[in-house]
Amino acid sequence: MTDRIATLAKRLREKGAATAAFFRALEPHDWSVTVYTEGGAWDARQVLCHFVSAEEPLLRLFRNIAAGGEGVPEDFDLDAFNEGEVSRMDGLAPADLIARFEAARAATIAFVEGLEDADLDRVGRHPFLGVDRLEAFLKLLYRHNMLHERDVRRALDGAA
Repeated sequence: MTDRIATLAKRLREKGAATAAFFRALEPHDWSVTVYTEGGAWDARQVLCHFVSAEEPLLRLFRNIAAGGEGVPEDFDLDAFNEGEVSRMDGLAPADLIARFEAARAATIAFVEGLEDADLDRVGRHPFLGVDRLEAFLKLLYRHNMLHERDVRRALDGAA
């Protein structure tokens, strides 16, 4: 395994563990605190739904790009996708969502560990970043969660 791949896998592992620990530490009343008011007005539980509903299909996207595919279509509607996927998970309990997140992250890490350096330089279309290299998309995966977790923390601080 090359240094680039080892570093990506390490960051994905560390940040994934931190995300799971953060959500495990929430109190029952914390899950219903509103984090975002625009769109579907997500609460803390729905942010975790978003993590799961993003990581699972993004792994399919990453596999597509690594295999030489183009990525998502140009007309992909990210906002509609996110709202639909999060609403489909409304009935899942936080513990189930955490388990699904951990399983999805483990699959992503296994995928990254099986890559070659040249795979990281393959170019495709990401639903948020547009056209870029696979390496950038993998880095965004853990950074994306960090940004949303920051927003959850702020909402919880404001609700206290």
